[in-house]
Amino acid sequence: MTGLRPPAAADLPTAVDPDRERRRRARLRRRRVGVGALVTLLLAAAVYLPVTLLGPLAPAAADVASYAAPAQPGAELAFPGYGATGVMALGFDESLTTSGDDRARPIASISKVVTALVVLDAEPLAGGDGPGVTLDAADVALYDTYRDVGGKVAPMTLGQTLTERQMIEVSLIESANNYADALARWAFGSPQAYVTAAADWLAENGLDSTTIVEPTGMSPSNTSTATDLVALGALALADPDVSAIVGTASTTVPGIGEIDNSNELLGLDGVRGIKTGTLDEAGACLLFAADYTVADQTVTVVGVMLGGVDHDSLDVDVQRLLSSVTGKFQTVTLTTAGDAHASYRLPWGAGAEAVAARTASLLVWGDQAVTASVETDEVGPEPAGTEVGAVHFTVGDERVDVPLVLDAPIAEPGAWWRLTHPGDVL
Repeated sequence: MTGLRPPAAADLPTAVDPDRERRRRARLRRRRVGVGALVTLLLAAAVYLPVTLLGPLAPAAADVASYAAPAQPGAELAFPGYGATGVMALGFDESLTTSGDDRARPIASISKVVTALVVLDAEPLAGGDGPGVTLDAADVALYDTYRDVGGKVAPMTLGQTLTERQMIEVSLIESANNYADALARWAFGSPQAYVTAAADWLAENGLDSTTIVEPTGMSPSNTSTATDLVALGALALADPDVSAIVGTASTTVPGIGEIDNSNELLGLDGVRGIKTGTLDEAGACLLFAADYTVADQTVTVVGVMLGGVDHDSLDVDVQRLLSSVTGKFQTVTLTTAGDAHASYRLPWGAGAEAVAARTASLLVWGDQAVTASVETDEVGPEPAGTEVGAVHFTVGDERVDVPLVLDAPIAEPGAWWRLTHPGDVL
């Protein structure tokens, strides 16, 4: 046969070495596993590194510091050894302090303060002087009625007309019994109608230990306690018309002339009123008020002293009591700006104090318990000055809130700490 050539050796199939093939395939598998592992590692690193380096950190809570209440030195009030006395600083309800007996005692002309307030409740001045009051024969007869029993009186003329304000002025400043009685009759029509109105007014104002049977105080059956009278003094000062009248040293009233306040202490040592009283059964009495400046704050003190021997000695005792009252006030510094009330310590070692953002103080009466509670937020890295909570002070019925801020920055942790503490990040 022609044209046929035997196959070359290179064209003939070669025999495969099984061992060599297995080794080749194993190398390929190892390469694929290595590449897969590398890819997995790279993918894991691509996720882990940003999360640990950039992820938010778990916030940390603060450790609250214990609070030591400031010491408050005490002071004793100089009460007299007779009768009944009460005193209170307005706006400081816990300051009400009494001495002597707590029975209802005759209050003499302090009764006229009740008369004025009850009349004004029924017939307010409404920012002016009120309506005119024309004196009739029954009014004029009151002059002799009270003069004959030793009561203080002021001249009256039939047909004389005074304003309501002037009638109250003569009743409170001059302490004229005939004018107080005439005022009550004008407002209510009769003495008994006034007594009923006074009883209703006393009940409405919580003066349950006070009894009024007539408008002047000439009757020893007009009685009250020191506690009630201090409250009455506060009510008198709260009425702008009565407050102004009892603080008037002298004034001129048509048909009467100049009248002078019977309160000898008026204008001394801050005294601004309120009403004297004198009766055999009551002794010398004084319902008083005085203004003082304590720690740049005006404080009004209201008090009463009943059962004195005479007004000269009573006035000395009132002045001594008022002097001791100012010593009962204390300015308590609750916290100073920068005082630490809590602290933060973060897991990576950074930290800061939660400090008072401002100084806080409070004017208190006597020895008042001071307590404090602290509220804080959980924090992470923050700049200095960040508000992180507040400290709440309680003093009696008063509450003072002071913000807490960081005294220093809380720095971010370093990259190595983040990488080695994934549990605090992830």
